[in-house]
Amino acid sequence: MATITLSIDDSTERAFREVVRRVLGERKGSLGEAATEAMNLWVREKTQEALARDALELIEKPRRLGKRSYGSRSDLHDR
Repeated sequence: MATITLSIDDSTERAFREVVRRVLGERKGSLGEAATEAMNLWVREKTQEALARDALELIEKPRRLGKRSYGSRSDLHDR
């Protein structure tokens, strides 16, 4: 387990603590649990964005479609 020291603005901190208190209660470790969940969600979102961006780049690259008479992928869709 790691320890991270963060500096965030006061209004964000107050709002986060209030939501944690309402959702998880005031038990020991609830703030850390919520922060871990928030970080995991952020990492998952950014990873999915990167995967989607990479997939779109692959789709947009021109491809040779073998021995058929199609020059590009767009030729197939213009029929």
